[in-house]
Order: sequence, then structure tokens, then C-alpha cells
Amino acid sequence: MVGMADSKTKSMSKPSSKKKNGYDADAIETLEGLDAVRKRPGMYIGGTGSSGLMHLVWELIDNAVDEAAAGFAKQITVTLHRDHSVEVSDNGRGIPINKHPKRKISALEVVLTELHAGGKFGGGAYGASGGLHGVGASVVNALSTKMTAQVDREGHTHELSFKERSAGHFDGSKFTKSHELKRIKKIAKTKTGTRIRFWPDFDIFDKDATVDVQEICDRVTQSCFLVPSVKIKVIDKRAGGAKEPFEFVSRGGLKDLVDYLSNGENVTEIITISGIETFTERVPVDGKMTDVERECTVEAALRWVRSYETIQESFVNTIPTSQGGTHVAGFERALTRAVNDILLKDTRKLAKLAKENQHRASKDDVGEGLVATIKVTFPEPQFRGQTKQELGTPPVEKIVYNIIKQNLTEWFEGSGPKTHINAVRDKIATAIINRVSSKQMLDNKRRAASLGSTGMPDKLADCRNHGDDSELIIVEGDSAAGPAKAGRNSANVAILPLRGKVVNAGKATLKQVLDNAEAQALFTAVGAGSGKDFDIEKIRYGRIVILCDADVDGSHIRCLLLTLIHKYMGEMLTEGRVYAAQPPLFSCKVGDTIYRAFSEEERDAMTEELTKGKRKVENLRWNRFKGLGEMNVEELAECALDPETRILRKLTMEDAKEAKKAIELFEILMGSDVSRRREYLVKNSSLLDPSVLDI
Repeated sequence: MVGMADSKTKSMSKPSSKKKNGYDADAIETLEGLDAVRKRPGMYIGGTGSSGLMHLVWELIDNAVDEAAAGFAKQITVTLHRDHSVEVSDNGRGIPINKHPKRKISALEVVLTELHAGGKFGGGAYGASGGLHGVGASVVNALSTKMTAQVDREGHTHELSFKERSAGHFDGSKFTKSHELKRIKKIAKTKTGTRIRFWPDFDIFDKDATVDVQEICDRVTQSCFLVPSVKIKVIDKRAGGAKEPFEFVSRGGLKDLVDYLSNGENVTEIITISGIETFTERVPVDGKMTDVERECTVEAALRWVRSYETIQESFVNTIPTSQGGTHVAGFERALTRAVNDILLKDTRKLAKLAKENQHRASKDDVGEGLVATIKVTFPEPQFRGQTKQELGTPPVEKIVYNIIKQNLTEWFEGSGPKTHINAVRDKIATAIINRVSSKQMLDNKRRAASLGSTGMPDKLADCRNHGDDSELIIVEGDSAAGPAKAGRNSANVAILPLRGKVVNAGKATLKQVLDNAEAQALFTAVGAGSGKDFDIEKIRYGRIVILCDADVDGSHIRCLLLTLIHKYMGEMLTEGRVYAAQPPLFSCKVGDTIYRAFSEEERDAMTEELTKGKRKVENLRWNRFKGLGEMNVEELAECALDPETRILRKLTMEDAKEAKKAIELFEILMGSDVSRRREYLVKNSSLLDPSVLDI
């Protein structure tokens, strides 16, 4: 949560003219070892919020999965402890414990304390791994207050701990520095494995950064499909955690993953594709740039279902690449080309559009209802950034393109079932027709708007000035719009009330979105177009603020709006221009002071604090706001409109993805499909804690 009020840092003493103007050797700062990570954590883990904290967990899980992919580990366990520490264990070979020939300390300590140290730089320990940069485990150590590593090898369990990056051993709360490994117990000589437990440093991470157990379960489920026969267990020992551990045993294969991800009636069978090609890469070897031949294996599986949503997962070795990269670019280009050149050639349904040269499918047309997975495997992949979310190796794009296009061409030309080929042809042709007609409809609406007095929605209470310092506040209904309009600064704050249901952009077609009055009002007010036509340079407001009631309905509307922005104005999120206002749930007046709480827990904590003296609990009258419409102008202005006092939360692409999941849950629990709701409740009944039931 961040307030929008600007903060300025003031110097407490006047610097000398030499320091102020000088630029000499004293001004050059060097960071050694893990200090660089602590100074600039975002460079290594992407940020210091929950996503950055989760990245530490991914680093250790990825290392364990690499052991499994190499054929040495069969079981991985992730444990979330009550003290906020996280432990990852595997029964692989165990990190080497012998002395490093150059560093004269154990290889285990080198791996955990030195950047760019590991077994994935071509030394033969791994053929193709998820990690490349060799900074994973050491970065975890750098951003932890303490870490303990246990290695099972050579008939003993060996332990080395770290306190603030210094190696040693704990004896209760006492820590003794040492580089020597400690043998803590004797084990069978055949037993091997690694256990690493770390305690995140919350002087680095945001105080509200959390480890999401469901996100871990989703990630390890993916890993199980990629690595045959591995069993992964997730144990949540934290307060409120599931009583039973989550377990998933590998079924193996992208085909099974596509089947797992598919939701809805199938249009086609699952198409499986594989192939191998080589490429030459110029890399430094022993200090010299050398041409090295790489072998790249491409695997893909895809099908179409009756849906408008695209579900696409991509991987490099065992690492999920959420931002795609060169392998995804090659896959999408090959798919679109094969559809246009082979599948849609001379399609009667598109004859009219062909005369106007509008008959070719776009990537989005092909992606309607597509469920696809793409994986490439090769040594030493180049990622764009340490977070390994996007593949950067250039030759891979052409390799993937060739293999995917050749195999899809064969399927479209007759190797696939004829009924399936015809069904997907009809589906994509329909998508093209809908897109073209929707574009024509949008153009007509724009022309009509340009002929009006302002071209803006009637319900928009616009501001006088536009630009970076202006904002559009979206409120829930007319009841909230009244006090919001009265309490705003009309110079740079515009109010747009919602008067109907926002369309679920995650499932709706483009035509359905354009036909939705609330979506159209938002697009028109922002003034930068939507979808492919969105141009952030044309936005009329510096930021969008979503202001909804602090209840279930408000959460639902916020999720729908966020999904709409994500799909049709995504750049607003990537540039940090979308916020959610945090209105309070409760207020209580004590004397001349008004206390506000944003949750029941916060209200109870305030009550406890306020009644420490002679004041009685029954004399505190907490008012629960049922909605923003219940607030008077002053209250709403203070809580949601005044930059000096309000609390805003910046929304991200990750928030948008979570919103999409939340909408699905809303529809299950609150929709009209009784059988679907019953199925969900039965399936998840094991998660219910009977102690919380008020019966």
C-alpha cells in the first residue's frame, strides 16, 4: 500500500563544495560478493514484494527439479514453516561437500556464497538445466537473515549454516563462524540429497510480502508434467495452512499437461509435435570466443476447445517462461502461418472478406480457444534478466518455427481427423469474421462520437486538465458517484460511475466487449483505443483508480475491471498507471479523533489498544460501512480522494492474473450452475477447518 502524496528527502547537513561538485576516485563505489544483491535486489529477483520473495522459492525448487530432470532425484518436498522460513529438499546427488580446488573451502559454501558458481556452466554435471547464471542459491542466501544447508553424502548428513551471509554453525541461538562442515548424523552410504532452509530478510522485502502456497502448488504441478516419475510434496505448517500436504506425482508429457489445462468442450484432438535441430552459438570458452554447436529439442502439444480464452504455457528446459521469448515467438509465427497458408486456403466462409483482403487470421484469431504448451531443451539458454521469465537465445525462434510449421502443415493437410480439421477451420473463420465486424462497429462508433459535442460518455464527470497529473476514478454506482464528484479536485480528477455489469473480458469475444456499455465508456474516457489499437501515448489521464465497496460485490467488480484493463489496455498495468483505492470497512469516533480499520483484524487490534486504559469496550461504537454511498463527502474525500490521506495500492500484471482466477471462483460460487458449485464444494471440502464454523 502506498500513499500518493509525494515524499522528498532533505539533506541534514550542507556538503562541501568539493563533495558537491567533485567526481574523482573517491566517488566510485565497489560492491563485493553478495553485497551487490542486497544493494540492488530487483536486478536479481525482479522486486522486493511477494513476487520477489516467491522468486527465492523458485530458485531452490528449480535446482531440485534440475536434479530430477537429470535423472538423480525422485522426490522433492517444499515446506513452509510457521516462522516464515521455507525449506526445499530433494533426494538427488547432494551438493558436493569436498574442498573446492581454487577457493579452498567446501564446494557447498562456494555455491551458497558466490555469484556465478554452480554446476551448470558446461562442466558436465547437467546437460540442460533451468538455471544458467549460477546466482540462484547464493541470491537466496544474500537476501536471508539465516540459512541452513544439509547434504546427505558419503554415509553422513553434513551441515553448514549462515548468519547474515557468514558461514558457521548454530548451537541454539549461539552462532559460531566456521568454514568446516559439521557431521550431524550417520546415514546409509546409498542415501543422498540436499535440504536448504532459509529465513527471508524483511529488512529487504516488503513487510506484507508473502509466500503463496497455491502458487507453489501450481508451479510444482507444472514441473511434474515436465519431469517423468518425480513426486513433489508441498507442506504448509503455517497458521491456517492445509492439514494435509499437497502431493502430485508426475504423469509426464506436454500432452497430459494440455489435457490438464483444457477447460470446456474439445474441438480437436491433442496435436503432439517434436523435433530436433542444431544451431551454432559463439560463446567464450577458456577466455576465447568459440563457435559451439548446440542441439535443441522442441516439444509442443496443442488443441482447440470451445472457448474464447487462450491458455498457453511455455518452458525452457524445466523453467516456466511466463513472458515467453524466442521459442514462443517461433511457435506463434509458425501456427499463424500454417493456419493461413494451409487450413484457411480457399475457405468459402471467408470468400467475401477475401475480396477485401481481410481474410487472413491474426494471432488472436488463431488463439481463440487454443490450449498449447511449448518446451525447448538445450544447454546454456540465454534469458533476458536473472528472473528467467523470457528466453533470449535468437536461433531458437527459427528452429521452433520450422518444426512447428512442418508438423502442423501435415496435420492440416490430412494426418489429423477430418472432422477435427473442419471444426477448427470453422472456429477460426468465425473468429476472423467477428473481429472484422467488431472493428467496423468500433470505427462507426468512433465516427459517431466525433460528430458529437464532446464524444465522451454522458455519465463521465470530466476534469478540466488532462495529462500525467490527472486521474480517472471509477466508482461503483451513482450512490458513490455523488459524494465522489463533490469531494474531488475537479481540476485534475475525473469520476466515471459504473451503472451496469462489467463484461468478463477473460471469456467474452471482442464483439461482446465492444457491445458492453461499461467497457465502451471506459475505453472512450481513457481515449487511447483498446486491444491492438491501444496507444498509451494518447491516454487522457495519468492513472486510473478503481474505487469499489470493501465487500464481496466490490471485489468482484474490481476483478472484472482489472481483467478488462489487462486484456485491452495492458500497457497501463506494465507502466504502473492503475491503482486500487483502499476504503475502510469500519470507523469509530473517540473524542475528536476518528479511527478507521480496513479489516476485522485491524478493528480488533485498535479496540484492544484503545481499551488499555479506563475506556470500556462497550463504549466504542464501530460503524461498518456497507458501501461507499454511506460515506459523507468529507469521509470519502479523506479515504479515497485526498492524495495526502488516502491509501492506494498499485496494481500489476500479476494482480490481473489473480483477478482472472478470482472471477472464475466468483462464477462457480455465485453463478446459476448448481452442479458446478456442488462439484467444487465437494472437491475442496478437505480444506475446510471445522473449528471456524459458527455452529
